[in-house]
Amino acid sequence: MFASCLLAVCQSVAALASPVDPAPAPQIAYARVIDAAPLPPASAPTHRAHQPVSTDASSLAGDGVRLGKVDLFDGGKLLLTNGVATVEGSSGGGIARWATIAGRQVPGGIGASAHATAIELPDFGWRSYGVAVGFGDRLELSLARIDFDTRDAGALLGIGEGYTINLDTFGAKLRVAGDVVYGEPWLPQIAIGIEHKRSRDGALMRALGAADAEGTDVTISATKLLLSRSLLVNTTLRYTAANELGLLGFGSANDGYKLQFEGSLGYQLSRRALIGAEYRSKPDNLGLGEDDWLDIFAAYALTDRLTLTAAYVELGSIATFSDQRGGFVSAQVAF
Repeated sequence: MFASCLLAVCQSVAALASPVDPAPAPQIAYARVIDAAPLPPASAPTHRAHQPVSTDASSLAGDGVRLGKVDLFDGGKLLLTNGVATVEGSSGGGIARWATIAGRQVPGGIGASAHATAIELPDFGWRSYGVAVGFGDRLELSLARIDFDTRDAGALLGIGEGYTINLDTFGAKLRVAGDVVYGEPWLPQIAIGIEHKRSRDGALMRALGAADAEGTDVTISATKLLLSRSLLVNTTLRYTAANELGLLGFGSANDGYKLQFEGSLGYQLSRRALIGAEYRSKPDNLGLGEDDWLDIFAAYALTDRLTLTAAYVELGSIATFSDQRGGFVSAQVAF
């Protein structure tokens, strides 16, 4: 009887000691920090060392790994791969939407960001601020407010000196394929999204000739950071009727939705610094000579949470006032 029990124990130990081929680890574009429990004393018997380490995404959550349990609010994305805040509140560049998801969360986590942006132009002043939340690096929801100060131009436009136009933007974005950093180099991160914009100055928008005071943009974006070349590339197609992003309403009696293009090209100087340029085409529904937008930008991650962006912007003609070029500054805090 004793011999039989001893044989059974030996067979169990041999089975535990047999090599096990763990499942291949998925490619995850995040820094991994594993807080391992203290090792038991050498004399303490344990079978755990013979078991394969789990590579499930729920146990590899960047800064949030806690022995197979995800800390929902600790992010582990590589710096700058969550983008900065656009003037409309979603993640991306300063004027172009990217396929990135706001916040520093990883799959299974929740992230968030908040931003404030100022643009100084010869005849106008721009202020925007907002928040965005990312869920599992898959879904982004954003909210932003734009305050557009007409300054002295307001009197010439007949709406009053210093009149401020207000625009609210409610955004949503869903990542449907790819990864910004990892995976096949030819497959970028792809996201589809919407931005519903609502002017708080409906009567003024219609007086200017706009068909409506609110409208919804539909976007599809593709973004890739080629680490071997330190190069970031982004393209976005936007189906929109917005006049000056919605500041002058949406559409007109004769024109409505059109397909527009946004593009970004950046070079990563270091893990914390990125420089580049952006272009954004816009419709001219009101016949006011609305121009496409350009910028040359530099973004720097002061800390893992705080990113500052500065840019030179060329916005062309706005409401018949030409040569609107100036400086852009933005601060973003992300978790």
